[in-house]
Amino acid sequence: MQDTFIQAYPKLLQPSVAVAGLWLAHGDEPLLSQWLIDALRPHWRAQNYAIKRIELISVKSWQEVLSELGSQSLFDDASALIVTGNHKPDKAVIAELERFAVEAQTGTHSHSLLWLTPKQDKRAQSSKWFTPFAQYGHVIDCNLYNEQQRQQLLQIQAQQFGLRLSQEAWQLLMSHTEHHLLSAYQTLWRLSYLFAPQLVAKNIEASHQADHSTQLSNNVALDIKDLQAALVSDAQFSVFDLSDAMLAGNSTQVAKILFQLKATDEPTTLVLWAISKDMRQIMQLMDGQDPQALGIWRSKQGLYQQACRRQSKTQTAEWPALLYKCDQAIKGLVRQPAWELLLQAALELSGKRLFVV
Repeated sequence: MQDTFIQAYPKLLQPSVAVAGLWLAHGDEPLLSQWLIDALRPHWRAQNYAIKRIELISVKSWQEVLSELGSQSLFDDASALIVTGNHKPDKAVIAELERFAVEAQTGTHSHSLLWLTPKQDKRAQSSKWFTPFAQYGHVIDCNLYNEQQRQQLLQIQAQQFGLRLSQEAWQLLMSHTEHHLLSAYQTLWRLSYLFAPQLVAKNIEASHQADHSTQLSNNVALDIKDLQAALVSDAQFSVFDLSDAMLAGNSTQVAKILFQLKATDEPTTLVLWAISKDMRQIMQLMDGQDPQALGIWRSKQGLYQQACRRQSKTQTAEWPALLYKCDQAIKGLVRQPAWELLLQAALELSGKRLFVV
C-alpha cells in the first residue's frame, strides 16, 4: 500500500493502528520522517514493542536487521526497528523481507520494521527491493509538493498543539516564517505555550498513551490580532530562540539574536550555557545515544537530528576546546572578547564555520 504523508499521518494519530510488518518512508524532508516516528512510537509502546535503531553502513548490515527481527525477548512482545541508510537489500534479503511481511499479515508475528530512505524516483520504485514494501507493507511518500499540502499538515500539527487559526492568521504565519515548514512548526509550538499550555500537557500525556482523540477537541481559536501580538512579543530574543536558530542552521538569525542579546546585556554565562548544552547533546547523539535518554523534548528531536546531519565528528571534536576558550574569555583569562568567541561557537553549531583550518 502506498500513501502520501498527508494521507497517512492522520490515520496514524488514531487510537488504534496496526503497526506490524514492513514500513518504508522515503523523502528529503527530515521533519516529516521524525513526525512519522513520533506518530508510530506511542503505538509501539502501547503494544509493548522494544524499539531499536539500526544504521545501514553496508549491504551486510541487513543481516543485523534480520537477526534483530528474529530474536526473542523475555520482556517485550515484539521488536520495532527504525532503519536508516540507503544501502539496498540483496536478493536473499529481499526474499526474507517478503517472508517477514507475509507472516506479519497472517499474524505469525507482530514485529515492525520502518526503513527511512531519501526520496525514491519512479525507477527506484520499480526495482525488486521496493516490491515487498509496496506489495505487502506500507510505503509513505514523505515529500510536500505544494503549498496547500504544507498548510494542511501544519493545521494537523496546530490541532495537536490545541490551536485553531483563522485563515488570516494562517496567511500571517506562513508569511512570517517565509513558508518554511520547520519555522512554522516552531512558531506553532511557541504559540501553544502562550495560549494553550494546559492542552499541551494533556496532548503530551495522550501521546504517551497512544490516544490522540482528546487532541482534536477544545482547541483555542486564534485570529490575526492574537498572532500579531504573539509575534511582536517574540521580537525580544532569549537564549531559547538562539538554541532554535542554531539547531535549525539559520546562521543569519543566530548572528541577529546574538547581537540582540549582547545589546541587552544578557549574561555571557547564560549564552555559553545554551551553546554548550546543545553542542554536548549533538556530540552525544552522534555517538549513538538515545535522544529521550538525554532529556531532549520530542518536539525538538527533529531539530537535533537535523543539526547532527550538518556536522562531522572531525568538526565536533574541536568543540570542547572552543567552549573552554569561551569560558576563559568570560573569566577574563584570554584577551579575545567573549562575545566574539560566543558568535564563533554559535555559528559553528549552526553549520557556518568562520575559520577553516
